Amino acid sequence: MTGLLLLSSHEVKGSATNQMSKCSKNDISVAQGPAGTLPGGISQYLVQITNTNPQVPFADIHLNCKDFSSAILVSPEIFRRIAVDDCLVNDGRALAPGAALSFRYASTKQYPLPVVSATC
Repeated sequence: MTGLLLLSSHEVKGSATNQMSKCSKNDISVAQGPAGTLPGGISQYLVQITNTNPQVPFADIHLNCKDFSSAILVSPEIFRRIAVDDCLVNDGRALAPGAALSFRYASTKQYPLPVVSATC
C-alpha cells in the first residue's frame, strides 16, 4: 500500500513463557493512510493491521482509538470501539502469523491507533 503511515505498537502480553521470547510488542503493525473522500467532503482512511511475527498468532488485540467514530460502517467483527480509548480488532480472534486485515473509515480527522495490548 502506498501512502500509509506506520504507527508503532505497544505492550504485548505473552500467554506462555516460551512464547514470550518469540513475540514482541513490535510484531503488530498498524498502518493507515488517505483513501479518498465521501461526497460531503469527509476524508476516508484505509487501515491495515498486520501480524509481522512469522511464528506466533496474536489474539485479543486492543488499540487505543480515543473517541473513534466513522461516517461509514466499519464491520464490528473487524474493528469495534468497546469503550473510550479501547477498540477490539478481529472480534478478539487470533490474527495468524503474517496475516493482515484492513478496513476503511471516514472521519473529519485521522485517528492514531496504537496497539495497547494483545495476547500471543
